[in-house]
Amino acid sequence: MTDRGSRDGGAVGGPARHVPVLMTEALDALALKPGGRYLDGTFGAGGYARALLERAPEASLLALDRDPTAVAGGADLVAAMNGRLTISQARFGELAQEAARFKMVPLDGVVLDIGVSSMQIDEAGRGFSFRFDGPLDMRMGSDGQSAADLVNEAEEGLLANIFYHYGEERRSRAVARAVIEARRKAPLTTTKQLADLVAGIVRAEPGGAHPATRVFQALRIAVNDELGELVQALHAAEAVLAPGGRLAVVTFHSLEDRIVKQFLTTRSGRAPAASRHAPATVAPVATFSLVTKGAVAPSEEEMRANPRARSAKLRAAERTAADARPAEPELVALASVPQPQPRRRS
Repeated sequence: MTDRGSRDGGAVGGPARHVPVLMTEALDALALKPGGRYLDGTFGAGGYARALLERAPEASLLALDRDPTAVAGGADLVAAMNGRLTISQARFGELAQEAARFKMVPLDGVVLDIGVSSMQIDEAGRGFSFRFDGPLDMRMGSDGQSAADLVNEAEEGLLANIFYHYGEERRSRAVARAVIEARRKAPLTTTKQLADLVAGIVRAEPGGAHPATRVFQALRIAVNDELGELVQALHAAEAVLAPGGRLAVVTFHSLEDRIVKQFLTTRSGRAPAASRHAPATVAPVATFSLVTKGAVAPSEEEMRANPRARSAKLRAAERTAADARPAEPELVALASVPQPQPRRRS
């Protein structure tokens, strides 16, 4: 399972038990300044929040998390920061509204650590992992459609597209057919049921990940609309960052990184590739300038200490004074699952 990665440490308000990947590099990219106003869109166990406030004296931070457990767990850190930290239960795609609600606009920096946290994965009752037998839930928040709802109610074509688009599962259609057949007999309600079903369809690679890894990833992304939230958050950050404000985003798989890369590439003013079949186009006014050259990967030392860090990438950019631009349909489409096409009659 891809996730934010951690190694054993202490809890919020005491030693933290979740240490985010690429934290030092992300905070360096934010170019923190004393008294600045910042937003952490994925609070988790508070690793970024604590480090940011310790490194930036007198700075204030608004942290968001859709998980009520994470928000409640941050109470001790809020108290320890004497008014410099506010935590709100909200999705990171809502960061513009939340920043306005707490009178934090314009912001000097936004940091996003995308994915599911190690704490969520390690809690069997959340249903994120097949390492434990638990309810097939996968919701980061406490509302909305669960993975069990999706698996037992969605039509075959949609399930196949979810497994393929969000999980890059090559045997997506076979897995979807197997799910439909299984649920005709009885609903799929536990992580073990689904993992065993997928393991019977997808061949295990020697030394590779569990055969159900990609299917579980796909369901988690679909249930939480993770890519849609990411697209919303990127545009929201553009709207609320002050000129000179920084955006730093840590991703954990290629779908997330592709969206961040495309957003920052187009927003940094690069014109579309020229074509001999189309007239030359003028590059739009840049709303960001790139801070990192390409993606920053974890060091060998960090990957040895925390194997979950191996797929992480950091991209960062600085806001210019140009007006924010409308969302681009191509980016929205990249985050969406294609709708099933009707079968052709022979």
